[in-house]
Amino acid sequence: MNWIDTGFLISKNKYNENSLIVEIFTKDHGKTTGIIFGGTSKKIKNYLEIGNHLHVNFYSKSSSKMGYFKIEILDVLSPLYFDNAQKLSCIISSMNLVKILTAESQSNKKIYRLISNFFKILNSNNWIKDYIFWELEILKTIGYDLELKKMVFKETINDKTQYFVKSSIEKKIVPSFLINRDEKTEDLNTLLKGLKLVGDYLEKTILKPNNLNYPITRSQFVNSLK
Repeated sequence: MNWIDTGFLISKNKYNENSLIVEIFTKDHGKTTGIIFGGTSKKIKNYLEIGNHLHVNFYSKSSSKMGYFKIEILDVLSPLYFDNAQKLSCIISSMNLVKILTAESQSNKKIYRLISNFFKILNSNNWIKDYIFWELEILKTIGYDLELKKMVFKETINDKTQYFVKSSIEKKIVPSFLINRDEKTEDLNTLLKGLKLVGDYLEKTILKPNNLNYPITRSQFVNSLK
């Protein structure tokens, strides 16, 4: 089985002294695992930063055996943020989220486009807010739409509208920008509450039912903002 595609590097691990096992989310073949022989060499290791956009040739003797990649760089993306710890942490977290939430060898061009759009978000004026909506779109794409507008209740306190969801045991405030997307929000504490709400939904609705651990990379990203 041989094919040519483009994709984003979402994970890498050392295989032996000279090679790496990587996961690349490709346009037409979805998430694919393979070996890059010589992946630790000076010639190509600088290409292999998480998030970089690659041209890939994939070779495999059979579907039951791990194949291998030959790669060329298309777009150097992650190194542009080496001097920004928060955005670099966001890249690692987002690519790990794609790794966790997608199945092997299942094409999903919407996920591919979302990864591509992610790097545009990093250059937006309010990138943290836009990233939160990016996470929500990823969850929606894999079938877990957090339809907050249908779930929230609204109350007015001191002429200020407040949104919340409630259960028999708790009442949880929902940041208003998650309901009114056009609302300008630059307050970091408010944005952190939005990240926490999405993280809680991710953990309780998707990860725990599937016996998956909450990703350390996301916790590290959120902590980098504090």
